[in-house]
Amino acid sequence: MTYLREALTDRVGEFIQLRRDIHAHPELAFEEHRTADLVAAKLESWGYSVHRGLGGTGVVGTLQRGDQQGNTKRRLGLRADMDALPIDEATGVSWRSVTSGVMHACGHDGHTVMLLAAAKAIAQEPTFNGTLHLIFQPAEEGGGGALRMMADGLFEQHPCDAIFAMHNMPGVPAGQLVFRDGPAMASSDYATIRVHGTGGHGAMPHRAADPLVAAASIVMALQTIVSRNVDPLHTAVVTVGALHAGQANNVIPALATLELSVRALDPDVRRLLAQRIKELVSAQAESFGVTVDIDWRPGYCVLVNALPQTDFARQVGLDLVGADRVTLQGPPLTGSEDFAFMLERIPGSYLLIGNGAGDSAGACMVHNPGYDFNDDIIATGAAYWVALVERFFAD
Repeated sequence: MTYLREALTDRVGEFIQLRRDIHAHPELAFEEHRTADLVAAKLESWGYSVHRGLGGTGVVGTLQRGDQQGNTKRRLGLRADMDALPIDEATGVSWRSVTSGVMHACGHDGHTVMLLAAAKAIAQEPTFNGTLHLIFQPAEEGGGGALRMMADGLFEQHPCDAIFAMHNMPGVPAGQLVFRDGPAMASSDYATIRVHGTGGHGAMPHRAADPLVAAASIVMALQTIVSRNVDPLHTAVVTVGALHAGQANNVIPALATLELSVRALDPDVRRLLAQRIKELVSAQAESFGVTVDIDWRPGYCVLVNALPQTDFARQVGLDLVGADRVTLQGPPLTGSEDFAFMLERIPGSYLLIGNGAGDSAGACMVHNPGYDFNDDIIATGAAYWVALVERFFAD
């Protein structure tokens, strides 16, 4: 399939410019109006039937080819995300964000453009027999855009037999493809813990009930959940990202607030973490003579790649770039991804494409003000989607 990558490399110039245009005009979750307009216009110009409005700003481009009669036609979904992050960009590139406080710090501009580049190439090759759905999703960054699209009838109106998605990965050599079957990305849950005490004078703590001391003890006690309650062979993370209490050194506050991020790679471990956090926090509060309320907010579920679809995706990668540029079973990640919700409904797989390693610019981690998507991998990513479509319908 070397010819495929070479052909896409020759045509990728317009998509580099398109990626940089999207990068310069980032939009936050459910605000991707300009990006959605651009995506829809491109798809329509290439002959796709376009459905807009799923999940608010979502776009689905559908292409049907061959004999569509009977029950044997196959249906494939490919998904890309479109939203940006509330971060001030510090890259200094000429295509940097023109919107203060918003930037494409996770490469969704590149994901969108890789799928668009593939869409154009696929539209020019009427060789498959089936239905292709290209899903451009809003609000992946914590907004649950996948759930919103599904609630609006994504898979009822655009049924799929299998679904795939791709994300860039800094720290991995540019263009390297990384696959993993089974649990691949962690669940993410969030909690706000409010510790209510009795405020007072800092010089007379015996006449107060100090929520800050209780909160400090809670922070330390929470660390024992992973080390003492979770099987050492399983992965779990309990992070206290914020602790707010008081304003003056001689005043015992009446309230202390903690913000937690909780992650797991197994649904049973996820449930255990929720149970133990609530039990431990309540017990700690009682021991200090204060009260607590816990606002528990379920986030994304564990992302689980189905084995048959991942094996299929691996073979496409091996044929496209060769064994030396493929990681057959990469490590799981403790980051989260709402494509996991789609994989609960439709069997499929989520793969990674290297953005750059070592001292290269592409090695800067995502969600960093200095991050930028590596334009050199657009051709490989697009060629991968084209190859996967060809093989899926051929098989």
